[in-house]
Amino acid sequence: ALLITSLVPIGRWHEIIGDPTLGDAILDRIVHRAHRIELKGESLRKRQTLTPSSDLTTTIEK
Repeated sequence: ALLITSLVPIGRWHEIIGDPTLGDAILDRIVHRAHRIELKGESLRKRQTLTPSSDLTTTIEK
């Protein structure tokens, strides 16, 4: 089994890989018979902001 997560949409992978032949070979092997789950909406990380840096420092020092 292989699990790949990426912030880059599959449509841009060729651009990121750079070499069209190599990009095709990689994508053919990864995407063939793959189950893709594309998440929509705002990131949960944006909702869960860190506490102010002073609180973080205090926590680390304890």
